[in-house]
Amino acid sequence: FLGVDRAIPMLHGSQGCTAFAKVFFVRHFREPIPLQTTAMDQASTVLGADENVVQGLETIARKQKPALIGLPTTGLSETQGADVRRNVREFRAAYPEHDGVAVVPVDTPDYVGCLESGFALAVKAMIDVLVPADHSRVGQRPKQVNLLVNASLTPGDLEHLRDLVESFGLRPVVFPDVGDSLDGHLIADDFTPLTFGGTPVSEIAALNEAAHTIVVGRSLAGAADLLAERSGVPETRFDHLMGLAANDRLVQVLAELSGRSVPPRIERWRAQLQDAMVDCHFMLGFARIGIAADPDLLLAMSEFVASFGAEVVAAVAPDRAPALADVPVAAVQIGDLEDLETLSRGARPQLIISNSHAADTAERLGVPLLRAGFPQYDLVGGYTRQWIGYRGARQALFDLSNLLLAHHGQHHAIAPYHAVLRGAGPGQVAHAPIEPGRESH
Repeated sequence: FLGVDRAIPMLHGSQGCTAFAKVFFVRHFREPIPLQTTAMDQASTVLGADENVVQGLETIARKQKPALIGLPTTGLSETQGADVRRNVREFRAAYPEHDGVAVVPVDTPDYVGCLESGFALAVKAMIDVLVPADHSRVGQRPKQVNLLVNASLTPGDLEHLRDLVESFGLRPVVFPDVGDSLDGHLIADDFTPLTFGGTPVSEIAALNEAAHTIVVGRSLAGAADLLAERSGVPETRFDHLMGLAANDRLVQVLAELSGRSVPPRIERWRAQLQDAMVDCHFMLGFARIGIAADPDLLLAMSEFVASFGAEVVAAVAPDRAPALADVPVAAVQIGDLEDLETLSRGARPQLIISNSHAADTAERLGVPLLRAGFPQYDLVGGYTRQWIGYRGARQALFDLSNLLLAHHGQHHAIAPYHAVLRGAGPGQVAHAPIEPGRESH
C-alpha cells in the first residue's frame, strides 16, 4: 500500500501491532511512514471490533481524503475471527459519500507467511478491487508496459527499471512503486498524512490497457494470474533480475516490444559487468556463502552467487514457497537466524547475506555480512541500493569481493619473515634467537 499515491494503510489490530511495524519502516527508509490502526483493546478484542473498523475508515476518509485505504489484518484480529470484507460493506452502506475512496481489505495474519507473501497478497487484493475485468481494452496504450514488482526490489532498483524501460521508448507503469514514494526526497509540504508519490489509483485501474506486463518475482504468481485473467494483457515473468542471464533476457524482451535496437549505454553496462566478473572470479570462485532471506530474494541471491562459481552452503527462509525448489542448494531450512547460525557452525560459510538482524549472527560466526533485504536499520541508504540490472550486479560483485578480501586480510595475514642476519654489521653474524618450531640448517 505504501507504493500507491495518496494512500494510507490502517492495520486492524492493537496499537502495538502498528507501532512495531512502523518502527522498522521508519528505521529502514528513514522517512515518515503513514500508518493508522483500529486500536483494538481488551474490550473490543472480546466483544468485537467491527465498529473500530467502520469508524476508522470514516475518520480517515473524512479528515485525510486519501485515494486508497489499505485494510490489512494482524494476528490479533485474525485470531478474533474478524471479517474485514463485511466491515467494508458496512462502511459503504453507512457512508456513501465516501464511495470515491478505494478501500482494499486483505487477510495478513502475522503468524502465516513472511513480508514477501503479505506484500504479494496486498498486491493481489488491490488488483481485485481496482482492475476491472475487460479484455477489450488491451493495447489501448500501445507503449505502456506494466511492471508488477515484488517486495525484494528496492527504490533504487525500481528507479533503474523505470529508466531502462524508458530507454527503449516505452512507458513503464510500476506497481507498486515504492521507488517513487519511498526513495527519500524532500517535498514542499511540511507534513502529509498520506503517501507522497507511488502508483496513482487511476493507473492501477488502467493496467488492462497496456501492451505487455512484466512480472518480477515468483511470489507474485497469484497476483499476476489475476491480472492476466482480468485484463488479457500478455505477460513475461521473471524470477528475479539479478545477474547477466536474467538481464540479457529482460533487455531482449524490451527490444522486441519496442522494435528498437539495444541502446549503446546498455551494451556498455553489460561489458562492464563482464569485466567485473573476470576481475572478481579469483575471490568469489568456490567461495562458501550462507544466505537468510525471504524466498524470492533467497532464490535471486543464490542463483546470482552460483553464477560465478560460489557455493551456497547454508540457506534459510522464513516460509515455504515454490521458489525454494529452484534454490541451488541441497536443502533450504525453514526457520530463522538461529537456524542459519546452527547450519553455519557445520557448513562454515565465509560470508553471510541477510538483513540487519543478522549482524550479531555474523559477528558470532566471525564472518562478514552483506546486508540485503528488509530491514536495514544499521546502514544509511541501504534502501536506495540498486541490485538489479548490469550495474547492480557489477556493484554486488565488487562488494562481495571486497568483504572477502578485507576479512581474509584481517584473519589470515602472513607474519613477516625476519632474516637471521638482520642488524649485523659488516663481517658480523647476528645471533638471533631461533623461533619455536623452526630449526636452523
